[in-house]
Amino acid sequence: MQPYEMSLSEAAGAIGERRLSPVELADSVLGRIAQVEPGLGAYVTVTAERAREEAREAEREIAAGRRRGPLHGVPMGLKDVIDVAGLATTASSRVRAGHRARADSAVAARLAEAGAVLLGKTHTHEFAYGLTTPQTSNAWDAGRVAGGSSGGSAVAVASGMATFALSTDTGGSIRVPAALNGVVGLKPTYGLVPRRGVTSLSWSLDHVGPIARTVEDAALVLGALVGHDPQDPASLDAPTVDYRPGADTRLAGLRVGVPRTYYFDHVHPEVEAQVRRAIDQLADLGARLVEVDIPMARYVQATQWGLMVPEATAYHEDTLRTVPELYQADVRTLLEAGELMPAGDYLRAQRSRTLMREEWARVLRQVDVVAAPTVPATAVEASQETITWPDGTVEAVSDAYVRLSSPANITGIPSLSVPVGHDAAGLPIGMQLLGRPLGERTLLRVGHAYEQTRPARALAQAA
Repeated sequence: MQPYEMSLSEAAGAIGERRLSPVELADSVLGRIAQVEPGLGAYVTVTAERAREEAREAEREIAAGRRRGPLHGVPMGLKDVIDVAGLATTASSRVRAGHRARADSAVAARLAEAGAVLLGKTHTHEFAYGLTTPQTSNAWDAGRVAGGSSGGSAVAVASGMATFALSTDTGGSIRVPAALNGVVGLKPTYGLVPRRGVTSLSWSLDHVGPIARTVEDAALVLGALVGHDPQDPASLDAPTVDYRPGADTRLAGLRVGVPRTYYFDHVHPEVEAQVRRAIDQLADLGARLVEVDIPMARYVQATQWGLMVPEATAYHEDTLRTVPELYQADVRTLLEAGELMPAGDYLRAQRSRTLMREEWARVLRQVDVVAAPTVPATAVEASQETITWPDGTVEAVSDAYVRLSSPANITGIPSLSVPVGHDAAGLPIGMQLLGRPLGERTLLRVGHAYEQTRPARALAQAA
């Protein structure tokens, strides 16, 4: 195994035992970037010299007995909506030409304090406002979409161009590309991870979280990110928790909710089959399966768009009026649509969100987690704009991808996507676990238990 193939936990163990140096690991990952990045387009910019210097510094500190923890000396990518002092935060948009961040975002500062090594900034759908990330190719099939908006982060991790990455999720932007590229993506509870210094799409829906190769890796990254930030009005003052899943993979007594409604409607048969097989595996581990009805399902799409569109337009108000020609057509159209949305629609979406939170809390008193598909279909071809379901219903690709992930953003509950197999074309399929607010530890425990039933995953084949 080459160092770039290691998971975060494997690399951390090897570094801690002095079997691998941070310099060797960084050089291996940078070599992998040189090899496969031209065909995949995961990175906006690669900070190779900075990465090598940070790796050398980590090596010196570890040799002197000053190891900071499991992330020390481990290379990462940051989605290019996350500020790093002195680097551009382009949000993959011409609107940000010439931009340089003046200070680290809260999360970049915390990862730097943990000793992680920055490889560069990864591509996003422009201003994180989309579900395909057109600049980036899927890690398993370069002719298909990467998913979005954190497509660059997911592809970097799936192809060995980053040991882990940090991303944002407003309607599914961590979990969708994670599922489509066969890696793990965690959207934490709203406010658990601070967003200061992160370009906003929709401030009441935005979350920051990790994309990694294993559930344990995601837990290690989450542990470095949490903590109250007084400069973020939404930041929670939550108790310190050890998120690592532990060795016990038994799930006796755990109640897994299996949706009767919504989550298996208009889902590709191969996706449904793999996810139901994974749910059965949770039962084999001792969990009790409980059928549940998803509340207010008919209002999910209207609520998501009713919140996101006007908030995004408000954020972009100045540049939309002064330099509209610099936006890509799809994003500009959405931003202009937000200017036409009545205030009453936004207020109704807020009321709908309140009711939805209450109803989801009721469901999550009946079960410990809900298990469902992350996305209803695998990665579509890059030129494909719609999906036609067996009953003749035609759905836009972006609407299809966001449909199953957005309830967790509306309600703010945590959600974890884990790979559960591949379709006949070899494309990855993801299962989504949803839990109670601040229930990340339970989600990670369940995801890790399932993960241990499967053989170790190889890097993406297209790479």
